[in-house]
Amino acid sequence: MWRGALTELIATAILVFTITSSVIACLDSQEVDPKLLVPFVVFIILFLFLIMTSPISGGHMSPILSFIAWLEGHVTFARASLYVMAQCLGSIMGFLIIRNVMDHQTTHKYFLGGCTIDSNGAASAISRKGALILEFSCTFLVLFVGVTVAFDKKRCKELGLAMVCVVVAGAMALAVFVSITVTGHAGYGGVGLNPAKCLGPALLEGGILWHGHWVFWVGPFLACIVYKGYYTNLPRE
Repeated sequence: MWRGALTELIATAILVFTITSSVIACLDSQEVDPKLLVPFVVFIILFLFLIMTSPISGGHMSPILSFIAWLEGHVTFARASLYVMAQCLGSIMGFLIIRNVMDHQTTHKYFLGGCTIDSNGAASAISRKGALILEFSCTFLVLFVGVTVAFDKKRCKELGLAMVCVVVAGAMALAVFVSITVTGHAGYGGVGLNPAKCLGPALLEGGILWHGHWVFWVGPFLACIVYKGYYTNLPRE
């Protein structure tokens, strides 16, 4: 369990740094429509991280996946709690790396890859209602498409680890594509799918990053509870 938690800590820190800096780089590029680049980047990064961490810790790297894994009985409450704490600490470490290596003006121009909600009517922010609906819907999409396959032992054995990672990473990239196409604001770079991603910036920077921060937690966790109700009624064979 401790080895798994350490893996989650390191992987989440590097993942937050990698994805956030990549999203900022895509949005700041000179491409005609840089939003289309983000899902491809997210897919490649997530696939590499999943195939590396899955055999060690399960490849959660997000409180959402740890929570649903606990709800489904795949991990104990103690392991899930330890994973979530490691992921939150990893988020803080990842943000510290970004803040020290990336241009300060660029990071704040894009609000650290999209962690701003309802910033007092700012044009770069999305409303709390809109963000809540997106976080709920896109998280449920990932659970419905990706996690359903990942939790099916028979299907996993048939497909193999690499293909399961492709399915899960593809589901997350699809959710990011849908959300970033709908919003496209600099302050909200698409659905987070990871409440810990914006926890580090909110704790260390504060200010407008706390406005509506609860949406990043409530929306996905509600989606997990609804998915649990759906998954319970699936046929066992």
